[in-house]
Amino acid sequence: MRIDILLSFIVVLIGIYGLCTSKNIIKSVISLNITDAAIVLLFLSIGSSEGGDPPILNGTISSIVDPIPQALMITAIVIGAAITAMALMLSIKLFHYYGSLNWKDIMEKEG
Repeated sequence: MRIDILLSFIVVLIGIYGLCTSKNIIKSVISLNITDAAIVLLFLSIGSSEGGDPPILNGTISSIVDPIPQALMITAIVIGAAITAMALMLSIKLFHYYGSLNWKDIMEKEG
């Protein structure tokens, strides 16, 4: 197994652990970003080939890298940035309404 895929998988697990254990909304958003970045790196590592050329036609098509995973990951980065902005905006609204960013406090005040 390649080391870059293993490290990406470990960082995904670290992000999921942060999502499961954080009591603060901002820490949850940061953990979600860590998971998102690690998944992007994992897909780019899987989609890359050693010694491959950029997908620009320069005469030979023998060993080019597939551009589809790269295009999909650019889209994932843009979607991740939009989700992060929305999550931070919602956390500001929650703080103004409930006076706390703690998940447990918000759930107690709601119920």
